[in-house]
Amino acid sequence: MRPSRRLLVAASLIALASLGLVVFLDAPALAVEAMWGVLAILAAADMLLTPGRKRFVLDAPATRELFVGEAAELEFRLRPAAEERGPQPGSAMARIAWPPGLDGPPQFVLVPVGQGSRATVTVRAGRRGHFPIGEVAILRSSRLGLVDMVAAYPCETRLVVVPNVRAITSGEIDVQIATEAFGSRASLMRGEGSEFHQLRDFVAGMDSRTIDYKRSARHGALVAREMRAEKNHNVVLALDNGHLMREEIAGLPKIDHMINAALALGWAGIQGGDLVGLYAFDARPRLYLPPRGGRHAFAQLRSKAAELTYRSIETNHTLAMTHLGQRLSRRCLVVVFSDFVDTTTAELLVENVEVLNRHHVVAFVSTRDPMLQAYGRRTATDLGEVAAAVAAAGLERERRLVLDRLARLGVFVVDAEPGGITARLVSTYLNIKARELI
Repeated sequence: MRPSRRLLVAASLIALASLGLVVFLDAPALAVEAMWGVLAILAAADMLLTPGRKRFVLDAPATRELFVGEAAELEFRLRPAAEERGPQPGSAMARIAWPPGLDGPPQFVLVPVGQGSRATVTVRAGRRGHFPIGEVAILRSSRLGLVDMVAAYPCETRLVVVPNVRAITSGEIDVQIATEAFGSRASLMRGEGSEFHQLRDFVAGMDSRTIDYKRSARHGALVAREMRAEKNHNVVLALDNGHLMREEIAGLPKIDHMINAALALGWAGIQGGDLVGLYAFDARPRLYLPPRGGRHAFAQLRSKAAELTYRSIETNHTLAMTHLGQRLSRRCLVVVFSDFVDTTTAELLVENVEVLNRHHVVAFVSTRDPMLQAYGRRTATDLGEVAAAVAAAGLERERRLVLDRLARLGVFVVDAEPGGITARLVSTYLNIKARELI
């Protein structure tokens, strides 16, 4: 416990009154002692009448899973330990030291509601990982308001922040796959592929080259062979987890934007009948999950991606791409999620992607920083802003040169702002699959 503001004000007024009585009125010391004695008795009585920490229980929210970049509402309740019999806590102030990676209010008010006091707090997750809250400090006023009762209550709540698969759970990826499969690209996915799909009756307007004459003779009617794009391709998601990927864009590190897009592509690949694997690297290879199919493979893919830690070391693209090339025994689609600063730092990246592209189909995914484009649209009012706009334009130009060079090498380049990466990446994958480039 600690003295409240009311007690400090009362003590200050009594001190001034005591000084005035002694100096100006020459009052006896007994009067001064009486005033201080009354204040001390009131403070002691207030402490004795106010229920202590053990008379209350803090109900904390249960452990829950939260998507990175999203917010969750947590409800806290301070109630009497003996329900309906014990004293009510009244209004109280709560304080939480949120772990790094969670963004929430440092303090909030518990409002009396029914049997106890409640508060709902909104917390946003900015990092992946496991975040225990630990304890909650509660400050209550005494009955007379002369003392502040401060107590720390243990809180077993643990927030598990995982990659954001909202695009998958909401059905957005399934809708996009269905649109591509039954829309303008349907003729590429079915009818012009190299894998046999089914036999169907030949009707006017169909290509006569699709007629299967042997089966037509057996059935006594014209039967056509329907083909489709080949399945069971290998797709490897190669995630760069170096220090450049820790830069925050739109409130999240680049690596989290990349993981979200990679998982969306993994779901699309598994739904399309392909085998999807995961590869993570920084200064050296860290993780390799062989391509597998089925929904159980996606669960493992998501679990391994959630376990990737944030690293502050420079990426070695030469070692990473060489190691990945040795791991791959058959032609597959390699999706490289990486980034670069300028043409000089990107030289090794381009060279190693070019080597990998000789034997496999490579797609390069990078995140465009909206801040660079904002500098170009901003009205400059001084020389500092002019210099910033020129520097941003130079970085954007160098970035475009590297991406154009990759495109000329035959690499599929996906460069978009964080909100548009997933849709463009899935569309690029479906286009590659429909053209049977793998």
